[in-house]
Amino acid sequence: MANNAPNATAIVPGPKVQSRYKGGKVPFTTLVEDYIHGRIDIEGDFREFIRRRTDFATYKLVADHFRFLFTRFIPEVTIHSKKQDERIVQDHYDRGNDFFNWFLGPRMIYTSAFFTDSSQDLETAQDQKMELVCDKLQLKPGHRMLDIGCGWGTLALYAARNRGADATGVTIAHQGAAYATEQIANAGCQERARILRMDYRDIPRTTYDRISCLEMAEHVGVKYFRKFMRQIHGMLADDGLFYLQIAGLKAGVHMESLVWGLFMNKYIFSGADASMPLSFVVKNLEKVGFEIHSVENVGIHYSITIDRWYDNWMRNRAQVEAKYGTFWFRLWQVFLGWSVHIAAQGNSTCFQIVCNKNLETFNRNRWIGELGLGERMRHADAMPVTNGAEAHA
Repeated sequence: MANNAPNATAIVPGPKVQSRYKGGKVPFTTLVEDYIHGRIDIEGDFREFIRRRTDFATYKLVADHFRFLFTRFIPEVTIHSKKQDERIVQDHYDRGNDFFNWFLGPRMIYTSAFFTDSSQDLETAQDQKMELVCDKLQLKPGHRMLDIGCGWGTLALYAARNRGADATGVTIAHQGAAYATEQIANAGCQERARILRMDYRDIPRTTYDRISCLEMAEHVGVKYFRKFMRQIHGMLADDGLFYLQIAGLKAGVHMESLVWGLFMNKYIFSGADASMPLSFVVKNLEKVGFEIHSVENVGIHYSITIDRWYDNWMRNRAQVEAKYGTFWFRLWQVFLGWSVHIAAQGNSTCFQIVCNKNLETFNRNRWIGELGLGERMRHADAMPVTNGAEAHA
């Protein structure tokens, strides 16, 4: 499937798969599987190949999709036990801190950044996102903050060091917890920040002034999503605030979204089946007693974030392949390169949701003058310049 147009890419099939590339377009899943397993090569600019992917492939479902649905997806959605979730999460997040550093960069934040200018570097945008989260939570010195799914601990450290909060991060990943604890120690913030390595269902039932959950609720699954929101409601102080950042999908059936989602669930975020349209999230929040204050769609910010991750990954290709092999390099190349476009198209997005308990006694005057925080960050004087949480590589 060669193409001699300027800047075009060419698919070069190996001898075992040449026959299926002689008849024109192939299912995109077939093309991806062949590429990541080394049965074909893609010559030229990989970004150009992804941009022109429909010139080479269709979004037709294939037999592998149905095998995956019945042998993995449905059982994982149905079970979501502690043992299963720990195995799935650790298989992903405990691959190696160096693996993630090679695309996340020094902040080690695996969630969407927030850009006030599309030309900003990733670190500036991630610092802005942490500042924005703290602003949306109206975080003050002394507040007890819980960050569920804290990753490598960067937000918990930021909240403690930059806002004077007493921050507790929770993660199930061994390497993430160790990295986060070391970050906190290196910053001298052990008295104000700590990391608990445990399943979210085992978090001690105490009360927090502020709770954040950034792109972890997807892993809880549809089966337990409402129960998880109820758990958070029970741990939040009556005058507290809850910040939920969650990946979402376009409502309805879209073939590329479906094929991309199955790829993601098979290879990247196994068991993360609670990425849903906004209506699902809001309904479940309200059912357990939350009142929605604000929803901000940051999907385009995610597209730019992933674009920065892709650049980092490509710069570190030699190191990735030397330690983890070509399969893992190509898999993440596809994941990141494709996801840039999925988010830009609106097939997948990300929501920042701020909630409070829906109580008559809740002081809603606190929202006066606090609307549109994300938009206000466009202005240079809306946010003090900070160095962020400098994580070691």
